[in-house]
Amino acid sequence: MAYESTAEPIKLGYLFDFRLPESFPPDMRDDLTRPFRLVFAEGQRLGLIDRPVEIVFREVEGLPKGSVKAVIDAYGELVDEGCLAVFGPHITENAVPLREEIERRFRVPAINVCGTDDWLGEWTFALPQGSMTDEPVFWAQLLAKGGHTEVGALVERSLVGESYIRNFRKACREEGVRIVAEVAIPQTAQDISDEVRALHEAKAQAIVHCGFGFGVAMVNPALAALNWDPPRFMGTAFQNAWINELLWNAFLGWTGVDQYDEGNLVGQRFLDVYEADAGRRPQYCVPVVNHDVATVLLHAFADAHPLSPRGVAEALERVKMLPAAAGAPGTRLSFGKWTRRGWMGAGYLVARQLDPDGVTSHLVARFGQE
Repeated sequence: MAYESTAEPIKLGYLFDFRLPESFPPDMRDDLTRPFRLVFAEGQRLGLIDRPVEIVFREVEGLPKGSVKAVIDAYGELVDEGCLAVFGPHITENAVPLREEIERRFRVPAINVCGTDDWLGEWTFALPQGSMTDEPVFWAQLLAKGGHTEVGALVERSLVGESYIRNFRKACREEGVRIVAEVAIPQTAQDISDEVRALHEAKAQAIVHCGFGFGVAMVNPALAALNWDPPRFMGTAFQNAWINELLWNAFLGWTGVDQYDEGNLVGQRFLDVYEADAGRRPQYCVPVVNHDVATVLLHAFADAHPLSPRGVAEALERVKMLPAAAGAPGTRLSFGKWTRRGWMGAGYLVARQLDPDGVTSHLVARFGQE
């Protein structure tokens, strides 16, 4: 008779600081957690860990629509339930104030995908889906390569928007691109016809959106009213296109920053496993990104001595040069004593455009490559 361990499972908190709409497809909701289950199950099968990992999920409405308090309270609940680490929160406006509370009272490591360096600290790690420092460099390079030397910027009134535009100004100077107009827009979907018209009147050759993404929702109708179809670029807000049809249509025609690259064979091999398990092959960023998060956590759980919050945090620092499923071929996963951003290599970001079919997208460029 085979012996089965009765050890208690390792608890991992999953803090999602954005309430998904009721229309969000169930299959795509499954994409949030299935990569973790697959990676942890394989780790247990291979003997890397000697017990299962239990995912404790919390979904709350943080900023921009809700509150920071809801996110802090949810984190505290996960800590009280015995989670040794937390994945999330993922929105910069929630992550930055939460970091203070993690350092002051929770002292349980967290890893997320937000783009600000202000999240990073003793207990806080990131596999950022882009960043407010890197993405503007990519935009400026794409603009210069396309011959678009005069650009207009739509800047959401938020910490994300202000961080983006500050770094975009610097990147444009270095690439010889001139910002002919900067226009502030709301952080949520509202009519911004006047703001788009201001960019048109400034004779912008292209548009860049700086923000979390909901502010893009009404741009295409405003462009259509002006009979204007300029090249337009946005950050990793582009990855929200898969949430619903409204956002997909809003992002059509935009070049966005993404992390799914069909040329990454690590990611494709994982999707082979995913397809065999789920009966579907989701070809977008979430499954490969969450594979990478689960992979670094698996290695941290395996190397944590003792198996405690601080043990996990110190073990994360010892994760080195693991092949990544997200990003361009050759991207690696590494942390260190004071290295808190885990994707290594310029190609962890790629540029993509949506296809009209409402399902697929195609590669436009890889960051750092001609």
